[in-house]
Amino acid sequence: MTARKQRPLIYSCSGCSDVAQLANNVAVRLDHAGEFEMSCISGVGGKVPSLVKTARSGRPITVIDGCPLHCARACLENIGVEPEEHVRLYEFGFRKHYGQSYGDEAVEEVCEEVRRLTSSGQLIARQA
Repeated sequence: MTARKQRPLIYSCSGCSDVAQLANNVAVRLDHAGEFEMSCISGVGGKVPSLVKTARSGRPITVIDGCPLHCARACLENIGVEPEEHVRLYEFGFRKHYGQSYGDEAVEEVCEEVRRLTSSGQLIARQA
């Protein structure tokens, strides 16, 4: 397992719909598996200094958004950060619903797609 501060960063939408929570659950699972370090997109959006510093650290970043509003990516763009990968769940056929949740099978499906897109740890940190 790669040391936490050496892993690529992952940010996710964590809004009120099922696709938002799917994005969040995927990021949590990849963090707990030791493949990424999940950081707080709300803190980035709120311009919390330590979290903005992490986002600007030059580490590779993957962001997962559930719907076409792209809120998680917008939080990063507002502080001048471009992610290496932007995973858009709606492009995989996931649709926004309220009052329900996607299950474990969907979480694992998206985890596999993130791994495929990022070559599971092959992202290289940019020079700051």
